[in-house]
Amino acid sequence: MFDFSQYLGFLAFLSILTLGFWLMIFLIHFVFYWIGGALFELYKEKKAEKALKQA
Repeated sequence: MFDFSQYLGFLAFLSILTLGFWLMIFLIHFVFYWIGGALFELYKEKKAEKALKQA
């Protein structure tokens, strides 16, 4: 069926595939966190600017 080198190749393939999947998930979350933080900071700046104009 499988000899040892094919088994190691299959395990390497699964490891690389799994690592790539989790890296993709991590990077997607990181990008959304970055965009969300930038939007929140923009909101805070606009709110502070509006409060300064009213004072």
